[in-house]
Amino acid sequence: MHEQKAKQAAIYDLKGLNCPLPVLKARKRLAAMRPGSRLWLETTDPLAVIDIPAFCADAGHQLVETAAVTGGHRFLVERGAV
Repeated sequence: MHEQKAKQAAIYDLKGLNCPLPVLKARKRLAAMRPGSRLWLETTDPLAVIDIPAFCADAGHQLVETAAVTGGHRFLVERGAV
């Protein structure tokens, strides 16, 4: 494993989208990434605090960090091996 996978994470702006779009779009974006890659998901959908962790658990991704921000939430997701 390279150290330079350096915790540099892209940001995926999902603000303004409501359930189920944030999860559907996150699934598609993560599928195109390498295992171990990280992606910040930025959402305004109040249900994302339930949907994103459930999606990560179901899909085998790791939810590294969750943060409440003005108007929504941010989720740092590390793509799983599958």
